[in-house]
Parts: sequence; C-alpha cells; structure tokens
Amino acid sequence: MRLLSLLLVFLFAFASCDSNKMSLADRQQIMKVLVQQQNDWNAADIDAYMQGYWKSPKLRFASGNRATYGWENTLMNYKKSYPDKQSMGELFFTEISIEILSKEDALVFGRWQLYRETDVPNGLFTLHFHKFHDEWKIISDHTSSSSGN
Repeated sequence: MRLLSLLLVFLFAFASCDSNKMSLADRQQIMKVLVQQQNDWNAADIDAYMQGYWKSPKLRFASGNRATYGWENTLMNYKKSYPDKQSMGELFFTEISIEILSKEDALVFGRWQLYRETDVPNGLFTLHFHKFHDEWKIISDHTSSSSGN
C-alpha cells in the first residue's frame, strides 16, 4: 500500500510539471524531500522531518489563523502539537502538483492526511521551495485543515 502511494505521488508530480522550465532531476529532488518528510514523520522523527525546511529565521509556516517565523519556532510548535507517535499518526501526501516559478523556485500544492486511532485529520498545503546551491528546501509552508474529518 505504501509503495503504491509513493508511486501515485510521483506520477501526479511528473504529470503536472512543465519540463521546459525545470529539469527532471529538480522535480525528483523536490519529490525526494516530500517522500523523505513523509517517511520521517511516520517514523515519529520530527527533527528529521524538519530537515526539508530552510534552517533560517526567515522560514514562514502558516496554519489556521497564525503564521510562525523561523525554523526553531516551527520545530518547537511541531513538537508541542505532536508530542508522541500516537498524536502524529501516519502521514500521507497525495494530489501533488508542482508549478515552476524559476530555476530556483517552485510551488508545490497537495493534500495531506493523518491516520490516527481516533480520527483522520486532513487538509491542503502550499509549499514554496527554493533551490540553495543544489539542494531544494521549503522556505514557506501554508497548511490548512479540513473541519470535516
């Protein structure tokens, strides 16, 4: 099931990219960040999950009615909101779409879903990726949550 999920994520991403503006290698690197984050989350390793984000005080994370600035603040908020494996559940990203802004910037749209014992929260996300040297990092994350679980 997990392998099928990852295959579908890759297929959606590749189908939605403009190959004239971004190399296949760049698309694969962006997808690799997302797959690694999903795997790290599912291993209950928030510190590893955060490696997909730009380690800067300028990182922006918006969810609900608030925005958090800074990698450290974002990490602290994740650890506070998800203190253990049970609260983290199992994360899946789907409906991935990559829109290219330039050789160094891309927007990634998608859907997230957590499977937990007591509920199945889900929502949408928009990620602004920036390429630093040869490495893609999330510099801005806007995540929404569906009220109808």
